[in-house]
Amino acid sequence: MKKLSISHIKETAQQSPKGKYAVSRKAISLALGGIKDVGVFGDGHPFDLELAKVPPGCAAWPLHAHSAQWELYVIVSGSGEARTASETVAVQAGDAFIHPPEEAHQLRNTGPDDLVYYVIADNAVADVIHYPDSKKWVTKPQRKCFRMQETEYYDGEE
Repeated sequence: MKKLSISHIKETAQQSPKGKYAVSRKAISLALGGIKDVGVFGDGHPFDLELAKVPPGCAAWPLHAHSAQWELYVIVSGSGEARTASETVAVQAGDAFIHPPEEAHQLRNTGPDDLVYYVIADNAVADVIHYPDSKKWVTKPQRKCFRMQETEYYDGEE
């Protein structure tokens, strides 16, 4: 068994250039020996666990949908909004909710204090993430971001 104190895990911060998106995270699963983006087939854990903190007025990430990954959220403190493509729901300390694959989602802090939550995600070996507002795509584990142009199936093959 590997045990650690969450208070001893280094917190990493990420912020968009204009500050609309900001989140600080403690990668608990990685600190316990997990390997990022490999899943159980790459000798990683079957899930990732993070403790995240979003400052007032910010969203953690842009609206996005995973093709393969599930995400379970547990709000520890603060208040905010969980947005999907079809609704926006108020969330607060003590709430838990889940986003299945293909459901676009975003978590935003609407309160005066930091929004603190745990997120547990199954650790899919590969995933494609779609950002419907900006029409971008990201591939995992490569972590490449791009925009697509539709084409015919056999285009460029013969």
